[in-house]
Amino acid sequence: MIVDEFDVFLFDLDGVIYIGNDPLPEAVKSLKFLRRNKKTIRFLTNNPCTTREKIAKRLKALGIEASSKEVITSSWVTAQYLQNENIKTVFVLGDENLKWECQQVGINIDDTINAEAVVIGWDDDLCFHDIKKSVQLINNGAKFIGTNTDRNFPSTEGPLPAVGAIVKAVQVAAEKIPVIIGKPYSYMFKKALENLKIFSRAVMVGDNSYTDILGAHQVGIPAILVSDKKTNRFPSARDFRNPDATIPNLKGLFDNNITIKKWISPCFSWTNDGVKAGVAGIIFDKSQRVLLMKRVDNGLWGIPSGHVEPGETVEEAIIREISEETGLKVKVNQLIGVYSDPVSQVFSYPSGKVSHFITTCFECEVVGGNLIKKGEETLDVDYFDFNYLPENILPMHPMWLKDALKKEKVSYIR
Repeated sequence: MIVDEFDVFLFDLDGVIYIGNDPLPEAVKSLKFLRRNKKTIRFLTNNPCTTREKIAKRLKALGIEASSKEVITSSWVTAQYLQNENIKTVFVLGDENLKWECQQVGINIDDTINAEAVVIGWDDDLCFHDIKKSVQLINNGAKFIGTNTDRNFPSTEGPLPAVGAIVKAVQVAAEKIPVIIGKPYSYMFKKALENLKIFSRAVMVGDNSYTDILGAHQVGIPAILVSDKKTNRFPSARDFRNPDATIPNLKGLFDNNITIKKWISPCFSWTNDGVKAGVAGIIFDKSQRVLLMKRVDNGLWGIPSGHVEPGETVEEAIIREISEETGLKVKVNQLIGVYSDPVSQVFSYPSGKVSHFITTCFECEVVGGNLIKKGEETLDVDYFDFNYLPENILPMHPMWLKDALKKEKVSYIR
């Protein structure tokens, strides 16, 4: 039984424990069994329109044992984050619960002119003026914080818009990426697991692959999906959003016929920016030295590379990228390979974006231009002997060079 595999159970609320004012089938009984088996329980919700005390009271009214210390809400966690960052004044787009949590840790929510941060939750009375004010403050240097990015939430009327709709509106207008506190981001999970014994075996139980399952896997713990659908939604076996087990309701935790896979955290980051088309160009001089550039964004040496822009072929893209980065005009001689690796082809940027690239690599020949040693994207550009490449080189690039140097010119897909 799954229940025997773990000491700590983290539960989402809406769609797992209850919907609206009604408990879901088997939820009350299953939680009682867990208590009886001395399991540690935490309740996690991205709902910023409540407090820990209110959730505990709500659970007790449904016949579920719960204390406020076992409840982790996005409003409370956001306030904890603000306190930890020493932020004193905030402009809150949220209801009285989020504002109350901020005030409990000494944060001023009234001085909106000098606000150090904009915090976005949910309030049915939000208006365009609030969004406009938020964008102005963020553009003037205020930190941009969202309690969560949930697109919708379950209700008896069906899915309804959630906080993510407001976060996205401000993000588009301000052209800034927010710090997100709730699931699937790590801060909420780390708070939930705080002060628990290191050897405690923890598992997340939720109904949302994009928040509960993804979030648990990003912090390295297994995750169970509550769903009546038995098939996984995502084709790749390494997709962080695929659950380690699926149960129809919480009674499944005690079912001898349901097993859970062991989650082994991959050695690559999960992309939040999708899969992107990339290009790279290998240029040799007459001495068979290869042209490398030292990138501004990460300080590493690598083959000239970049993105495919809308309306471009991959050949047009690499010709443009090399010209922009090095000042050289090139022609494409041949395809070396098409490369996709979730470890070395995943890049994290200072903005917070994480992108996974599929890169088409070409061998190129210089036909004009003048070499620029330093530019907006480059710290240095130089030719290197293949046997004496710099140590701080991007991990995938030596393989591309080896493929380019093979006597028999074969195109690879890796």
